[in-house]
Amino acid sequence: MVLQAQEGRLTTSPTRVLVATAVPAERDAVAQAWPGRPAPRSLLPGVPPPGMTLHRAGGTCDLLAAGVGPALAAASVSAALTAAALRGAPYGLVVSAGIAGGFAPAAPVGSLVVADEITAADLGAETADGFLPVTELGFGAVTHRPPGSLVRETAAATGARTGVVLTVSTVTGTAARAAALRARHPRALAEAMEGFGVAEAAAAHGTAVLEIRAVSNPVGPRDRAAWRIGEALGALAEAFGKLAPLLESWKAHDHE
Repeated sequence: MVLQAQEGRLTTSPTRVLVATAVPAERDAVAQAWPGRPAPRSLLPGVPPPGMTLHRAGGTCDLLAAGVGPALAAASVSAALTAAALRGAPYGLVVSAGIAGGFAPAAPVGSLVVADEITAADLGAETADGFLPVTELGFGAVTHRPPGSLVRETAAATGARTGVVLTVSTVTGTAARAAALRARHPRALAEAMEGFGVAEAAAAHGTAVLEIRAVSNPVGPRDRAAWRIGEALGALAEAFGKLAPLLESWKAHDHE
């Protein structure tokens, strides 16, 4: 099953935006798009567990270091969406953001990628005939599609490449696995660990989702010497400097 996120358009009415990263370093890079130091506040008043502290970056934008991996990201984002709805100030958009591995040569180190599909690459079963996605087992979904208009506007504003971003629970560390993923997902540009979890939480709340990644390393053999994390964080900060007004002005259409 493929789930289609709400389509949208640009308006002058501000939208409350939740930007979810995996770790604080990514959150802090995103925060550079807004003036001043983001103000932290507990997601649940009086109960500030790790990974559950919101940082108010702008008038309508909150940042959340949601944790590593799809499960913790989904739990953290779902909690944030629920808390906002209970306060009577729901989010209209959730953005999964951070660094990622890029599939060469389509997404080189330092480039930006915006997902037109967010796909769980290893959610399913291994069989003698190969990998079966969970949908072929009769369960759930493996792909979420962000609103097309928002994807196009994001790509235009940042110069990001547009394609599939894979979510994995185990980061690729061999050429063989990289080749297998590309064979199953020929449009894949990048892999990360949180996007699908964030998208699942957003879908459960009827909230639009977007994923944008800055490439820090090639997908393939694990070579720490080839990682360019600082460069990727810089690209992420620059991207959000261009994106902040667009995100806050985007509004989902109402659907019957």
